[in-house]
Amino acid sequence: MRKRLEKIVLILAAAAMLALTHLYITFYTAPSNTPESRVVTIERGLSFRMIAERLESAGVVRDADSFSFAGRLLGAYKKVKAGEYEFATNMTPMEVLEHLVQGKVKRYLVTVPEGYNIMEIASALEEAGLVQRQVFIARAADPGLVKSLGLTGPTLEGYLFPDTYAFNKGMSADEMISRMVERFRTVFSEFENDLEKSGMSMRKAVTLASIIEKETGATSERGLISAVFHNRLRKGIRLQSDPTVIYGIPAFDGNIKKSHLAMKSPYNTYVNFGLPPGPIANPGRDSILAALRPEKADYLYFVSRNDGTHQFSKSLKEHNKAVNQFQRPVKLTKKVEGQG
Repeated sequence: MRKRLEKIVLILAAAAMLALTHLYITFYTAPSNTPESRVVTIERGLSFRMIAERLESAGVVRDADSFSFAGRLLGAYKKVKAGEYEFATNMTPMEVLEHLVQGKVKRYLVTVPEGYNIMEIASALEEAGLVQRQVFIARAADPGLVKSLGLTGPTLEGYLFPDTYAFNKGMSADEMISRMVERFRTVFSEFENDLEKSGMSMRKAVTLASIIEKETGATSERGLISAVFHNRLRKGIRLQSDPTVIYGIPAFDGNIKKSHLAMKSPYNTYVNFGLPPGPIANPGRDSILAALRPEKADYLYFVSRNDGTHQFSKSLKEHNKAVNQFQRPVKLTKKVEGQG
């Protein structure tokens, strides 16, 4: 009887060891020691068994049956989030489950440069494979979405803040837009006191900032560019900014002509007084700062030195002299008294 009992105990111990070994392999043994990348897309509606089979086919887990067992034993099969995942072949099943349950989807870094407009942002996102260009443009120009985000205007031009974003496939255009607008609000909140002192609405401040952004890439002179525009607005002088004209030209080919400067367009600041009806690009922090805190200067004109900077002038006579110095060798396509 005693020997029989000892035999039963040994059998149970062996069984327990086998069970523990199986569980260890099921939960903690990676399919490979080599960390090779595998991208797997989990669509909404897939059963956990189908997910396990897909992971096995990709070499992310050793065995679909064991992974399904682990997922059900831990209750993870009900918590998997859809999306595109990037796994390494040396990840354990527990690590794979953690990614699926926590939704650690593959992220794509997309940089939106300062001064990009809606169409350029849409192109960058499409190139990254995240959204169709026309879908993004349509959503960014949807008045209902603009209103739902607490903003005014026909589009979200000016409010899609330039930054580097981590997006994932499966995100909607609305989700990406909301992230950019949220970033804009965070940055703009730094200047609430400046906005109040300026007497401008947020929309007008962003519009001016977008023009400053397009006029110069030199951070050091943005405050002076802003001073010129503030002085012109105060004196009732047209802004005469080429970038505003260009924004109003459908399918602009890169060559601004004299005829463009005379055309009827709400964005033609050679014809119209004051600011255009809305932003012409999405300005960065430095341009917003410049719009709200212009330098103290009496300049009314500036002209490009053709090296990324500008020559500033207080009178038309000084400006014409600067034009002769810096622009005469270049074929002119705009009025002498124009900006940029």
